Amino acid sequence: MPIDMSVWQGRCDPEDGELGMRWHQKVLPADQANEEGIMLLGFACDEGVARNKGRIGAFDAPAAIRRALANFAWHHQEPVYDGGDICCGDGNLELAQYRLGEDVSRALRQRHKVIVFGGGHEVAWGTFQGIGNYLLQKQHVSENKAGKPDEQAAPRVGIINFDAHFDLRNPPPGPSSGQGSSGTPFHQAARFCQLQNWPFKYACLGLSRTGNTKALYEKADRLGVLYKDDTELTRHDLEHTQTELNAFINECDHLYLTIDLDVFPASVAPGVSAPAARGISLEIVETLIEPILTAKNAQGDSKLLVADLAEYNPRFDIDNQTARLAARLAWTIARAIR
Repeated sequence: MPIDMSVWQGRCDPEDGELGMRWHQKVLPADQANEEGIMLLGFACDEGVARNKGRIGAFDAPAAIRRALANFAWHHQEPVYDGGDICCGDGNLELAQYRLGEDVSRALRQRHKVIVFGGGHEVAWGTFQGIGNYLLQKQHVSENKAGKPDEQAAPRVGIINFDAHFDLRNPPPGPSSGQGSSGTPFHQAARFCQLQNWPFKYACLGLSRTGNTKALYEKADRLGVLYKDDTELTRHDLEHTQTELNAFINECDHLYLTIDLDVFPASVAPGVSAPAARGISLEIVETLIEPILTAKNAQGDSKLLVADLAEYNPRFDIDNQTARLAARLAWTIARAIR
C-alpha cells in the first residue's frame, strides 16, 4: 500500500541550496529505503484512551505531528523514511497493536532506528511487542547458527517513560477481562518479560502523585520500578536523578524511550487527554533524555532501539503548540541517535 506523503509540505529556500533543506524536502517513503536510517511510524488510535475513560482525539495525532515537523530545518546525517500509519478505527486495539509490533520489528531487522507517533499510550504495548519479537527472532537466529540453545543471558530491555502516570494498571475484570487500554501497556510489558524469563526494567519519570493510586505505587515497588514524581524533577534535584538514571541505563542492553506528552504542564502541552496541573519542564526532559540518546553498547552501537510519542490530542490543542512540542522532541531524538 503506497505511503501518503501529502502531509509533508512546507517552505522552500532554493537560494540556499542543500543547506536550506527542511524535513518535507528530505523525508522519503519507506519503499525507497535503500540504506539504514530512521523509520517514522504512525499509530492512529484512541481506542485505548476510550477504554481508560479518557478524552478521545489522539487518532489524528500522527498526521498532525508530521505536519508540525515538516517545516523544521534539516540538521541530520541519516536518511529519514515514513512508514505510514497503523489505524485503529474499528475498536480492535489488539490487532492494531500486533500490526504495529510487526512494523517495528521489521524496521529493526532492517537496521533502522524507529520513532513512532501515537496515538494514546496504548501505542507502547505495540512498540514493546515489536522490540520483544525482534530480540526473540535475533536470539533464534543465533541459536540456529550455533546448532544449540543460545546460552547468552536474557536481554535487558530498559523502558524509560516520561509520564504523569505509571500506566501499570491491571486489565479490568468482568466482560472486559484481559483487554488492555492506555493505562495498561507496562503491565503488559511486564507480563511479556515474565513469560520470556527476561528481567523487567522500567523507569517512570514525572509522575503526578494525584493521578496515581497507592495501589500503583505499591505495584511499582514490587516490580522494582525506578520512579520519580514531578515534584522531584526540579533543577535542584536534577543531579541525583541523573545519577540514578545513568545507573539504570548502564544496567541495560537496549533502551526504549517513550514520552507521554501529559508529563508537561498544561500551559506547555494543552493538547493531551489528561492535562497536567504541574508537570515537568521541557528543559528538564531534554537534559534527562540526552544520556538515553547517546548511550552505546560494548560494540559502539546505540542502545536506543525505538522512541515513541504518546497522548497528543489535536482536538484540545491551542495554536498547534502541543504538536510543535511533539515535533521538537522527534527532531531532537532523530538528530541524536546514531
